Amino acid sequence: MKSINLNNNLTQQFDDCITLLSNSKPLIKTIIKSSKLISLSLKNKHKIVSFGNGGSAADAQHFAAEFIGRFQKERKSLPAIAFTTDTSILTSIGNDYTFDKIFERQCESLVTKGDVVLAISTSGKSKNVLSGVRMAKKNGAKIICLTGNKTTELVKISDISIQIPSNSTPRIQEIHRLILHLICDSVEQDF
Repeated sequence: MKSINLNNNLTQQFDDCITLLSNSKPLIKTIIKSSKLISLSLKNKHKIVSFGNGGSAADAQHFAAEFIGRFQKERKSLPAIAFTTDTSILTSIGNDYTFDKIFERQCESLVTKGDVVLAISTSGKSKNVLSGVRMAKKNGAKIICLTGNKTTELVKISDISIQIPSNSTPRIQEIHRLILHLICDSVEQDF
C-alpha cells in the first residue's frame, strides 16, 4: 500500500510542476526584459549582484558562477557577485548589526549606479533582502526580483518582478532555477 501512495504522491508532484511550468510561459517577456537589462549593464562595464536566503542563496551563488565561469559557451568572464558567499562578512554583519543588515551593508559599499541586483525571495518578505534592495536602489542600481505569487513590498520596489504563479515554495524554487538558466543563456548569446 505504501508503494502505491508514494507513487501517487510523486506522480502528483510531477503533474503539479508541469502545470506550473505551463502556467509560467507568460513570464517569457519579463525574462527577456530582465536579460536585456543585465546585458546592457554588463556591456556598460557594470556588474551583476545576487542574493537571497537558504535555497535562494544557493541559486544566487549558482547564478553568479554562470557569469564568472560560463553557462554553455566559451566567452569572456562577466562580472557577477553573490552576496551570500563570504561567511566572514555575513557573520560579522549579523553579529555587529543584525541579520537583517547582511545584504544592506554589502550593497552600501559594493553596489553602484548602473549595476543590476537580482534579489531572490520565494515569499517576497525577507527583511534582509528588502533592506538590501532599498540600499541598492539608493545607490542607483536596477532591481530584478524573483519571487512567488503574492504582490509584496519586494515586487513594488523592484524595477522588474518575475512572479511565479504559485504559493508552493518548492515549486517556486524549481521555476526560479529554470528562469535563472534562461537568463544566463540569453545574456551569454550577447557576448
